[in-house]
Amino acid sequence: MDTLTIAMNSSEAHYRPQPYGEIDTQFIPAHQWPLALIELALSRGIEEHKLLRGTGIFREDIGTHCFQLTPQQCFQLISNLQKYFYNHELGFLLGHELFTPRHTPATIALNSAENLHAVLDILVDHQAQIMPLLDARCRYEQEYLVIYWQDAYGADANMVFLLEMMCTALNSLTRSHCTEPLPWQFHFTHNKPSYIEQYDVHLGNRVHFSSHMNAMSVARDYLYSPWKSCTADSLLFRNSVADPTSTAFTFQRGFLAETYTYLQNNIQRNPNLEQTAADFGMSSASFKRKLKKHHSHFQAQYDLARRDLAIMWLNQKGATNEQVAKKLHFYDVANLRRAFKKWTGKLPHAMDELG
Repeated sequence: MDTLTIAMNSSEAHYRPQPYGEIDTQFIPAHQWPLALIELALSRGIEEHKLLRGTGIFREDIGTHCFQLTPQQCFQLISNLQKYFYNHELGFLLGHELFTPRHTPATIALNSAENLHAVLDILVDHQAQIMPLLDARCRYEQEYLVIYWQDAYGADANMVFLLEMMCTALNSLTRSHCTEPLPWQFHFTHNKPSYIEQYDVHLGNRVHFSSHMNAMSVARDYLYSPWKSCTADSLLFRNSVADPTSTAFTFQRGFLAETYTYLQNNIQRNPNLEQTAADFGMSSASFKRKLKKHHSHFQAQYDLARRDLAIMWLNQKGATNEQVAKKLHFYDVANLRRAFKKWTGKLPHAMDELG
């Protein structure tokens, strides 16, 4: 369950980049959630030509099972939606539909799982199919299970919409299958929005804004509570999730998510741009261009990886500021404190787990 493999005492492992998708990779089935989003928007009165402007999507194509979209097309679709629809409910409404049984292997597997732990295993193992635009990382932290959401392809201004959709989807799934609603806690890096009533309706009142990470958490006690709709065929469905003929399963993560994974797991080597690019099989200039294409740059990704490791290590028993500074390649504790303040708005001693 713990998807973070790097440890305080790791010194030998060298993580090699795995196959990844890019912002212009065609792999998202148009007839699944993109079609549901388009239909929702049209039902709310948004004109079709405005909704599809600049996406390269044509209505007659999206109903076919052979038409696939790129993350960039999906981002443009969401941008158009937010430009012409002002009450901000569609991300939440789509979330409620996202994991409903639609007779696809993925949704059948999710709805046939025996408990929350099984659902999270499916989500993490098949992210490219189930939630392709975000990267989910699960970690045990004391008595809690925490799911961290990260940008996988360069969502930029669309990140909030995707978070609202995915948090609602998982919350809705657990409400449907658990004997009682799970007491999820939601943490978002964005400020409290003007449409807070949508969060109250769809996520409840355990929502925290201006956090330093995007996450949702629940007590570990709920992980193995049996679900009321568990079937004897759940394992069969889980094993049928992956379709080996689909482009989506030639890679597990998006380019930004794989870069983050590489940097975290190689932090002991103090990876620089040149070494990272070489391990990704390209020149530094090509790697910089690829990061720019995904609305990022190397220092941003390196700081993100170091920030998250600092937070994790500082909350571990026995990890001192001096140890963390050394592991993250700061010259001294003062430099760590300055960086930590910049990353989180707090000094290390004032840090709680999710802010």
